Amino acid sequence: MCCCCSGPFKVKSMCTVTYISPRAGQFVLSSNRDESPNRAVQSITQENDLLFPRDPGAGGTWICASARGQVLCLLNGAFEAHERKVPYRLSRGLMVLDFFNYSSALAFFQTYPFEGIEPFTLVAGDGQELWEFRWDGENPSLNELDPRGSYIWSSATLYPAEIRVKRANWFETWLQNQASNASSLLEFHQNAGEGDSWNDVVMDRNGVVKTVSITQVQKNEEHLHMYYLDLLTAVEQTAQMPLRRGLVESH
Repeated sequence: MCCCCSGPFKVKSMCTVTYISPRAGQFVLSSNRDESPNRAVQSITQENDLLFPRDPGAGGTWICASARGQVLCLLNGAFEAHERKVPYRLSRGLMVLDFFNYSSALAFFQTYPFEGIEPFTLVAGDGQELWEFRWDGENPSLNELDPRGSYIWSSATLYPAEIRVKRANWFETWLQNQASNASSLLEFHQNAGEGDSWNDVVMDRNGVVKTVSITQVQKNEEHLHMYYLDLLTAVEQTAQMPLRRGLVESH
C-alpha cells in the first residue's frame, strides 16, 4: 500500500503496529503509517459495516475494522526486506478489504489466493482470537497469538532485525512504566524513540518517506472506535460503529 520513495527505499511499507488487551474480549490496536507525504489519506470511510482510512492510490487500506468486532492491519514485507517483482496481481490494500468477505480469519488465511501478491504481514484480531499471518511471496506462515498479550510489529521493508529488536525493547519498557490504555499507547506512537529521525516510531527520512498518520482502533463490549491523526496537517478524526450482535455471535 504505501509507496515509500525511490532509490534504496523503493518499497511499500506500513510501519509500526502495536496491540494490547486491557480486558478480556477488548483490544487496542494502533498503526503508524510511513509513506510518501504525497499519498496521505484524507478521511475515515464507513462502508458496508466497515471503518477504514481509504488509500487514495489503489482505493484499499492498511487497517480496517468491522461491525462484527474484527480488525485487520497490514504491514508490508514478511520476515526480511524483499526485492519487488512488479507487476503484482493485486494491491495488498484491496486484499485487506477482501478479508471481511470471509466467515472467519482462519477461513481467509486458509483459502484466499495469495499468489501474485507482494510480501506482507497481517495482524487480525477480534478480542477472542489474535492471528499473525506472513506471506513471503511463495509460502504462507500463520501463528495464533494470545489475545490477552501485548505485541509490536515493525515493517521488515524499512527496519532491519536489529532495529526491530530495539523498537520491541522500547515497547517493553513502555509496558512496564505506563498504564496499558489507549491514550498512553498513542503517546508511545507519537514519542517513542531515541531522537533518531531515521528509526524512531514517528520517523522522517529526509522528507521522502515519513510517518504521515496514526490510526488507532479500540474495541469494547458495545462499540468499535477508530481514531485517525493526520500528522501532516494535525487534523484529528474519529468514528464509532456499534457492534452488530448477530454478526459477532455468528463469528
